[in-house]
Amino acid sequence: MRAYDIILKKRNGETLNNEEVSFMVRGYTEGKIPDYQMAAFLMAIWFRKMTPQERAYLTLEMLNSGDKFDLSDIPGIKVDKHSTGGVGDGPSLALTPIVAAAGGVVPMMSGRGLGHTGGTLDKLESIPGYNVVLNEKQLKENLKKARCVIMGQSENVAPADKKMYALRDVTATVDSIDLISASIMSKKLAEGTDALVLDVKTGKGAFMQKLEDSIALAKSMVEIGINLGKKMFAYITDMNQPLGKAIGNSLEMIQAIETLKGKGPNDYKTLVITYSARMLIMADIVKNMEEGKKLAEKMISSGKALEYLAKMIEGHNGNPRVIEDYSLFPSASIKEDLLSPESGYIYDIDAYTIGVSAVILGAGRETMDSKIDYGVGFILHKKVGEKVEKGEPLLTIYANNEEKLKLAYQKILSAYKFCDEKPKIPPLIYGFVTEKGFTKEEIERPL
Repeated sequence: MRAYDIILKKRNGETLNNEEVSFMVRGYTEGKIPDYQMAAFLMAIWFRKMTPQERAYLTLEMLNSGDKFDLSDIPGIKVDKHSTGGVGDGPSLALTPIVAAAGGVVPMMSGRGLGHTGGTLDKLESIPGYNVVLNEKQLKENLKKARCVIMGQSENVAPADKKMYALRDVTATVDSIDLISASIMSKKLAEGTDALVLDVKTGKGAFMQKLEDSIALAKSMVEIGINLGKKMFAYITDMNQPLGKAIGNSLEMIQAIETLKGKGPNDYKTLVITYSARMLIMADIVKNMEEGKKLAEKMISSGKALEYLAKMIEGHNGNPRVIEDYSLFPSASIKEDLLSPESGYIYDIDAYTIGVSAVILGAGRETMDSKIDYGVGFILHKKVGEKVEKGEPLLTIYANNEEKLKLAYQKILSAYKFCDEKPKIPPLIYGFVTEKGFTKEEIERPL
């Protein structure tokens, strides 16, 4: 078997078998296949696409290239949720303890922020002492005690994907749905999950800005999971404006805690309850969404979800007292309101621009080596569709540097657009994807 022949076969639009995909991935990971041949192979995939079976082969090969967690000795169906990322996108922080409190087992492996999107691990690390690095023994111990963890990927999870992604980044092959979905799924399946709920964002602040591209990505990931014997369900959700009202690491962590106290923003809470209910169905704890939502709400109102959040934090060596004492979180020394330059209705808050502004303040990373300022960010006071008077605060900026504050202030102003009539608000959820394909089922974004 030669790399040349496999590249030629894919270039000509033919379907590869398991042995051919394995030969390319293993050969490249082990240094036997050079960069230039793998680059040609990736470009052939970009142009010719892959079948669902080929994507499953590719995912499995990436998955098997490194560490995998065996959770078969942990009772129950292991269920997880993954988002493709956005601005203010922190429902995982609240839904994980809800599902655990209701009897689910949630081994969640998350990532850090890069570019304009925030990272779940960065938000959790705003909790003093919280350790995101767990080995398999620690993972199992925490699952037995708290039924949930949110941890980072070890250095040896899907090393083939890491090496291939670095090459994709410099060969204009990042935006391949086949390669994106295999990359995401190889890492999610390494955690030993049985079922996965996907949140595929669409809009200006999302990786996929067009609805049809988001649906295609969701279909691809669902097909991979099903081909590998997993329960799969994907929601398509809006990311044209930020989710919730908090952007920034400690601010979003506080928002998650407030949600578990029954006080969170309506759009944020709607997604938290919806995903929790779906995960409970997939874990065979409830039979339908209505029952799942009621149980999730009960975990909040009873305080049980907060108890499990405390257990999870303790299991990661974090300080659970942050749940009642927000002063333990990193904070900002400067707070300044951004005032509306005119009166009218807000018809657009560009999520991408808001995300970039947060990075300017230090809440996100411009490179993987950037240092995070956990205390900075924004609290939004108005969302799309709401009326505002000239001089009324649109949001509050939390900063620790005057120069960065000035830069962010000007950037944020450009994110807001106003109109005289109340605008139509994009739905919060556009629909969902299962093995049967996409089903349109719009859910309005509550104000």
